[in-house]
Amino acid sequence: MIRFLDLKKITESFEPELSDSIKKVLESGWFLLGEETRKFEKEYADFIGTKYCVSCANGIDALRLILRAWIELGELREDDEVLVPANTYIASILAITDNRLQPVLIEPDICTYNIDPLRIDERITDRTKAIMIVHLYGKSSMHPDIYRIAKKYQLKIIEDNAQAHGCCYGVKRTGSIGDAAAHSFYPGKNLGALGDGGAVTTDDEGLAYTVRSLGNYGTIKKYVNRYKGVNSRLDEIQAAVLRVKLRRIDADNHKRRKIAAYYTGNIKNPELILPDPTDNPDLLLSKKDHVWHLFVIRCRMRDDLQKYLANNGIQTLIHYPIPPHLQEAYAEWNDICLPVTEKIHREVLSLPISPVLQLDEVQTICEKVNEWRPE
Repeated sequence: MIRFLDLKKITESFEPELSDSIKKVLESGWFLLGEETRKFEKEYADFIGTKYCVSCANGIDALRLILRAWIELGELREDDEVLVPANTYIASILAITDNRLQPVLIEPDICTYNIDPLRIDERITDRTKAIMIVHLYGKSSMHPDIYRIAKKYQLKIIEDNAQAHGCCYGVKRTGSIGDAAAHSFYPGKNLGALGDGGAVTTDDEGLAYTVRSLGNYGTIKKYVNRYKGVNSRLDEIQAAVLRVKLRRIDADNHKRRKIAAYYTGNIKNPELILPDPTDNPDLLLSKKDHVWHLFVIRCRMRDDLQKYLANNGIQTLIHYPIPPHLQEAYAEWNDICLPVTEKIHREVLSLPISPVLQLDEVQTICEKVNEWRPE
């Protein structure tokens, strides 16, 4: 079986450095808010290109804390609107509604799967205060029109960078191109911990200070609480693990690009639509605007293709089968018609891609995908 993502192999590829870093934490006897976390925050801020990095417990908390901090700072108010791509993972939207803000769902570009900048202007109202862009599947979603719109209407730009560690927009890393960015270090991410983890990056000192306080019970100094905060902190072991993995993230992303280029150049099945069909496979290795967290194809008979590949020893996943507006959790949206989003969720299938996937496995996947035909 070719596994979709072999986390055991990925973990083993970092040995003995990982075990050594964990042992160092265990021997220190200090497991929260210690030296490893401080060092990781500094190293990750330097990597992203921001003045501040504030770690937290997970990616959705990072988004929640950004929005909550702006509420505490008076930048946002209850019922303000946040524009967000309709086809994102539900966590992006949960963070908005958790803060009693109103998500405004924007259809994506059918080629890139990212928010369609041409559809943003028409959805802006007097209550619109922010745009949440999601670098879905690892591809930068920033666009000059988004900057133009944000400046015109004085909107905050929030980046959901959970799937795009190391991605670039021009010469800048994603995570440094908006007003604030949220990062997830879930184990399956390009930069993954051995459990949950997250971070906020920003150049805004006041925002960084408020996020840090909110994530530590609202504390401004020990036993002095300015806010009704939460407990959302990265532990020392995860920080130590992330420090080891951060040193190799660019090299690992390059391996992902090589696999994406091979797929793009060798999958020839006319029943399939490859990621962004305008991409030239010969240029993918040099393009930094995609770190290929996922290699997502589309197929009209997606479920049949997935079953066929499973029967041939190839594990695939669907990211994501049900769009947020059709989830029971958002029953009030179930009657909304979002045809582009619904088509994407009905047809997408993610092929295996990771730094430990071998060339012969990639070749086998291409061969089997090319052999499949709908019945």
